[in-house]
Amino acid sequence: MSGLPTIALTMGDPAGVGPEIVRKAVADAELAALAHWVVIGDARVLDGALQNATLHDVRALAGVDDFAFGKLDARCGAAGVEYVRIATEMCLRGEADAMVTAPLNKEAVTLSGRPFSGHTEYIAELCGATESRMLLASERLATVHVTTHVPLRAACSLSTERIVRTIQLGNEAMQLLGFARPRIAVCGLNPHAGEHGLFGEEDGCFIAPAVAVARAKGIDCSGPHAGDTVFLQASRGAYDLVVAMYHDQGHIPMKLLDFEGTVNISLGIPIIRTSVDHGTAFDIAGRNLADPRSMKQAMRMAARMANSRRRGAK
Repeated sequence: MSGLPTIALTMGDPAGVGPEIVRKAVADAELAALAHWVVIGDARVLDGALQNATLHDVRALAGVDDFAFGKLDARCGAAGVEYVRIATEMCLRGEADAMVTAPLNKEAVTLSGRPFSGHTEYIAELCGATESRMLLASERLATVHVTTHVPLRAACSLSTERIVRTIQLGNEAMQLLGFARPRIAVCGLNPHAGEHGLFGEEDGCFIAPAVAVARAKGIDCSGPHAGDTVFLQASRGAYDLVVAMYHDQGHIPMKLLDFEGTVNISLGIPIIRTSVDHGTAFDIAGRNLADPRSMKQAMRMAARMANSRRRGAK
């Protein structure tokens, strides 16, 4: 076991599909061999359900009494956040090499009295990081976002420095995933990347200079590219990573291309964190209908990145 990374795996909101996809994923013998998995979740939900799984450690916490699958519950929201806190602190203390998270429900967490915009932002806060980013990755394509959970109007207020940093973080993450020199395409903000100023000045004033700075730092990137064509080109092999300017610009093509196989990876924090790229799916929770493929892929990528970082530290 000493040669394997230790990875914390959180159960997510107890009322969602998290418990189910965790159970299904850890029962996979191929995944069990990739890491020393530490599952963190509700004692009642985990007890018995994981008896047949090839697990190395389960940290079962006091659970939520009388919750119902598929129902918003502030107690479940608070419990899910607590699992994430424990896993994050394990990574920060060096007890885990990475963490993988099952989905939380933002509304349930907010009902518990905690302002919450998402896993990425919360984990960044715990880590003391101020510039976190979200990367979505599948076997076909990867996309990193300059902004995510902010109003579209705010996302359109571009910063060259933020774009440069996003390119750098995306480049570093792709290297951890095994790309020695990632080919990066940077999206424009406006239709046709502004059409030389015809549809807006932001592409020329903010994005093009950011690409130039990144290239001067030795990063293989180009742009700004038209957002309506660059994802197709990347999916056909022209690029390894696309930099999207805002949430939906990157999320929509990624989910269309490979919803089940897409993984959410947090960047700009000192730890490795991957997650499924779907929500709590309350409509099917507790019915044994949840697909564990995204969770399994998140676990594979966490193991891959953890091994890369461990090799680099030697």
